[in-house]
Amino acid sequence: MKPALVGLAGCLALLWTAAPAHAALTLCNRTSYILYAATSAIRSPGSDTTGWTRIAPGECQVARKEELTAETYLVHARSSIAHSGPSRAWGGAYPACVKDADFAIRQAETQPYCTAEDTFALPFAALDNRGKRNWTMNFDEKPLLSMSEAQLAGVKRLLHDIGYRIDRIDGKPDKATGAALADYRKRMPAGADNAELFRTLEKDARKKIAPAGYTVCNDTGEALLVALGQVETGASLAKSPVSRGWWTVPPGACARAVTTPLHAESVYVLAQKKNGATLVGGAQKFCITPVAFEIRGAQNCTARALTEAGFAATQTKGLSGYVAHISPAGLVN
Repeated sequence: MKPALVGLAGCLALLWTAAPAHAALTLCNRTSYILYAATSAIRSPGSDTTGWTRIAPGECQVARKEELTAETYLVHARSSIAHSGPSRAWGGAYPACVKDADFAIRQAETQPYCTAEDTFALPFAALDNRGKRNWTMNFDEKPLLSMSEAQLAGVKRLLHDIGYRIDRIDGKPDKATGAALADYRKRMPAGADNAELFRTLEKDARKKIAPAGYTVCNDTGEALLVALGQVETGASLAKSPVSRGWWTVPPGACARAVTTPLHAESVYVLAQKKNGATLVGGAQKFCITPVAFEIRGAQNCTARALTEAGFAATQTKGLSGYVAHISPAGLVN
C-alpha cells in the first residue's frame, strides 16, 4: 500500500516534468514563503539525509544531483524564520534526523535515532517518483499559485514582514505593493535581480522577526562554531550555569540553538571561526570543550579537564525569542 502524503501546514503536490540529466531531483516553490527543504534517500538498511536547499517563491532548485536509484526518497520543507506568524511545514509521516544548520547525515539504520549533538527528528513525506531517475516536485499552498503568482505573493509577504502595509498576500498586482516595492528598491543596488531582491528582503525580515527561542544568524562569509551559556533557575536548579555547543552555522544561514521560549534575563554566546579564533566573546565565563558538549557548572573548568572561555551577554529579559546576528566585526547589537 502506497503511503499517503500528509501536509503538516500546507499542501505538497508532485509534478513530473522533463529535467536536465544532471538534475535528478528538482524542487519548485509555488508558495508565498521562502522554503528550506531537506531530502533523504533510503537504501536499506541505511539512509542519507541532506539539507537545507533554499528555494525562493517562484523558483526551482536542484536538491539531489545523483540519479534517483534508491528504494525510497523522503522530502520535508519548512518556511524561513524570516516570516512573521506561525511557521509552515510541508512533510508527512516518516521521521528523519536533521540539524538546524546545513547538514549531511548518514545513518546505518533507517530508524531515526537522533543521538548526535544538535540533531532532531522531523516528519518527512514519501516521494513517489514512479521509478523515474529524474523528477521535479512542486510545493504548493492553498489557493494554488502559478510560479509567477508565487513570486509576487512572496514579495508581498516579505514586504509585509518588514513593516510595509500590504493588505492581501496573493499573486495579483496592486498599487500599494508597487509603491512599497519601488520604495524598498531604493536601498538596493541599481540593476539588482529578483534573486538579490529575495535575499535582501529575507535578511531584513530576519532582523525584524524573533521566533521563540534563541537563534544565531551568521552574517559573515565563513562558517562559524557557536556555543551558548545560560543560567538556569528553578526549584531544583538554584541558578545552575550550563553551557552547550557547538552549532555549526554556515555563512548567510541561521540556526535555532534554543527552540523553546526564553525565560532568562540574559543568554551568553561564544562564536569561533573554524581555525579556533574567537569572533564573539565576553566577560561571562563558562566551560567548553573542543567537541560537542553540554556542561553544567562554570567553576573549576581546568580542574575538571575543561577549558574556560568568555561569552558575550545578550539581553533577553521579557523576550520569548531573540535573534543574535554575527557580522565580520562581531556581535551586532
